[in-house]
Amino acid sequence: MTEAYIVDAFRTAGGRRKGRLSGVHPAHLAARTLDALVERTNIDPSVIEDVIMGCVMQAGEQALNIGRHAILESRLLPTSVPAVSIDRQCGSSQQALQFAAQAVMSGTQDVVVAAGVENMTRAPLGISLPQGGGHPRTPEVFERFGVKNFSQFDGAEMIAEKWGFTREQMDAFGLESQAKAAAAIDAGAFDAEIVPIAITLPDGSSDMHVLDEGVRRGGTMESMAGLEPLSPGGRITAATSSQICDGASAALIVSEKALKDYGLTPSARIVNLTITGGDPVIMLEEPLFATERALKRAGMRLDDIDLYEVNEAFASVPMAWMAHHHGDPAKLNVNGGAIALGHPLGASGTKLMATLIHALKARGKRYGLQTMCEGGGMANVTIIERL
Repeated sequence: MTEAYIVDAFRTAGGRRKGRLSGVHPAHLAARTLDALVERTNIDPSVIEDVIMGCVMQAGEQALNIGRHAILESRLLPTSVPAVSIDRQCGSSQQALQFAAQAVMSGTQDVVVAAGVENMTRAPLGISLPQGGGHPRTPEVFERFGVKNFSQFDGAEMIAEKWGFTREQMDAFGLESQAKAAAAIDAGAFDAEIVPIAITLPDGSSDMHVLDEGVRRGGTMESMAGLEPLSPGGRITAATSSQICDGASAALIVSEKALKDYGLTPSARIVNLTITGGDPVIMLEEPLFATERALKRAGMRLDDIDLYEVNEAFASVPMAWMAHHHGDPAKLNVNGGAIALGHPLGASGTKLMATLIHALKARGKRYGLQTMCEGGGMANVTIIERL
């Protein structure tokens, strides 16, 4: 089977809800990221065979195949490059990367872009739900699983209860995520992976958006303790949940033939691609079990992995993942996670991959693992080898 390589991956800096990126159309966000990928990897854009764009809220400005709209908005990609938009909930662009890698591994394509976009200010959560009646799930589904609703908030609380995590423990995790993200920004750890985005400020002046906007500095356990839980009597608060975020990301996936034909230098080799489905009620626990399968199929142990990116949808998710696998805290989300940096839904998969690749490079490490919990009780796992 043909190997698949990641030439590189890049992302925009996250924008807070109604923040610095709120005035930027999602197609523009995605297009500027695609252009930066072409410029920084020196790939001839005419040889790109497909763009696979992750996007969750495919309605409003993100409707009608946002991936294709990004190409038409691009300054560099010709209109001959096709695109498709996919939704695997929070894992959408991680799945885009896995589909791209599968296309390369199968030998059907040699150069594929995996990308993601979500402007959650302009296409907010719930915009894609039916208006005026109807529901994506039938009454039989609710009856089958004995619930009135499938809620990620409930799932996060169920995980905290199952694993015995206290409010204080999760607050401490959230505080550490903020501290790691702030330290990474101060050290310039994200500089190489960030695509600057031109923005217009409220006063009409222009600026470049280059810093993750959601990081909260100066927080304390005392200030976090004063926050109300998201659910009555619950343990999860806004400080231990991923932030609503606007952003885009992209990665270039190629074959060995493409590396030689186009003079490209790979950043990483794809080692394993795994996707599993599990309990749709507790929902967010599936990364635990998907990781077990991925490691087994790769013939690896967690000790072989140098860094892991476990999406911080809620603090209880990576905490349960760590407890289940007896992970090393020094390897987890070393530059902070979505609690501090934001979770732009469909863009988060290739966003985390960009951070993982650059963090491995900065530390001279070899193997990285990325996993993402997803609505409906699914999880993606991708293992890479930095080259």
